Amino acid sequence: MEFLKFLLSRLFTYVLVIWTGITIVFFIPRFIPGNPVESVMARLMSQGQTMDPLLVQKMRENLSQMFGLEGTLWEQYTAFLKRVILTQDFGPSLSFYPAPVSELIARSLPWSLALMLTALVISWSLGNLIGLLAGYYNRKFTSKAIETGAMIIYPIPYYILALVLVILFAYIWPIFPFVFQVRGQPGTWLWFKSVVYNSFLPLMSIVTVGLGWWIISMKAMAIDTKEEDFIQYARFRGVKDRKVMFDYVARAAILPQITVLGLSVGGVFGGSLITEILFGYPGVGSLIYRAILSSDYNLMLGTISISIIAVATATLIMDLLYPFIDPRIRHK
Repeated sequence: MEFLKFLLSRLFTYVLVIWTGITIVFFIPRFIPGNPVESVMARLMSQGQTMDPLLVQKMRENLSQMFGLEGTLWEQYTAFLKRVILTQDFGPSLSFYPAPVSELIARSLPWSLALMLTALVISWSLGNLIGLLAGYYNRKFTSKAIETGAMIIYPIPYYILALVLVILFAYIWPIFPFVFQVRGQPGTWLWFKSVVYNSFLPLMSIVTVGLGWWIISMKAMAIDTKEEDFIQYARFRGVKDRKVMFDYVARAAILPQITVLGLSVGGVFGGSLITEILFGYPGVGSLIYRAILSSDYNLMLGTISISIIAVATATLIMDLLYPFIDPRIRHK
């Protein structure tokens, strides 16, 4: 019964977060200068085509209906919610007309998820391991040097580090490409090598910044945990130092890190979107950038809504799994 209450409260929060996010995303583009219908009409007129005024008016009405711009703002909003909830249809994209937005997202989302999840797993695992060693042996000079380096890296924004990596490893030392370019057919060995090669710099920019926080936080947790009574008792019993560090200190100190992992998904996802734009990575970030430049309401709504749902879902999963990981929370 208690778990059911816990589950319902989390599901209510999950739905509320998604609804609030999608509502904000719907209204903000309406206040951005530019009109997708007029952009399409201007593109047609620029080709030198002469059309009957009645035909132009009819085309403008059809485009307004297609892009969900008919009626008052409230009518547009309710129609949008019905369309998205019932059919998951965001309409056609202006930038890639007549391709449906859902089709564009289906092609780009796996790239973003692969980049974000790979970066998150590497930075979390490596950062916690380094932080554990630095915290357990905190009196050594190496520990202080690691902490200093982590504190320097942590405040650097993703895009600044990405630009530095581009300048160093794509311009000064041209080891990696400026722009993401994949060769070969999907699924082949050539394609896989090309993806890994082109994804290295975007991945490293996200991993390096993430490492700073995980090292700092894990070191602090390890220092506090190793002074606990049960750790001292294990030492008095003659338990080996390595076993104390990994089986006692690590297991206790890692629990808050798992909590922060769920909360950091949104920040890492946002950082990966900016990184995608800088490197021309074919993910959701590039789609959002293209949508903003062309005032593509449907593409903006679709990409950002899916991003909100993806982050909220990942956070919900971590929130539901945490009581099974930490017995103290499960007991409460």
